[in-house]
Amino acid sequence: MHFLELFLLAVGLSMDAFAVSVCKGLSVQRATPRHACIVGAYFGGFQALMPLIGFLLGVQFQRYIVSIDHWIAFVLLALIGGNMIRESRSDAEQLNDSFSFSTMLPLAIATSIDALAVGVTFAFLQANILFAVLCIGCITFVLSAVGLKIGNTFGARYKSRAELCGGIVLVLMGCKILLEHLGFLG
Repeated sequence: MHFLELFLLAVGLSMDAFAVSVCKGLSVQRATPRHACIVGAYFGGFQALMPLIGFLLGVQFQRYIVSIDHWIAFVLLALIGGNMIRESRSDAEQLNDSFSFSTMLPLAIATSIDALAVGVTFAFLQANILFAVLCIGCITFVLSAVGLKIGNTFGARYKSRAELCGGIVLVLMGCKILLEHLGFLG
């Protein structure tokens, strides 16, 4: 996997966390650098941890499904991306202004479940997992911190667009993997 592909994948994965960070920014009177670090650490940390767990699981089962791994990668990324696109059309999220462990942990897990599935695809793609999780974690940290500030400053205007763009990126990455494996892309 090339750096640009990994970068785009990381941005796509971080869009759920970005969208929730925008909502958190809406919920607070004043977003502080401490708030930005908390949001970035939770979301970036879990976005890095989940693909690592998925990778370790994928490595265990790789030998059994190597002949269909490209289809699995395509389906997982298409489902995750499609779900993000669908979620971009609803305004169901209501968040409180707390940054406590009991508030942030479920949000961090919920926004990183898709990264677990992507980690499984990393096992099939023979990706450099340490570089991948560092890249995903750092990009999510930054985008989450920025999302908090955007939400606090500009409002919910960008939430649905971020999820829509992230979903499109993941679907396109899945299509690219499938087309490369089938020999349509060199």
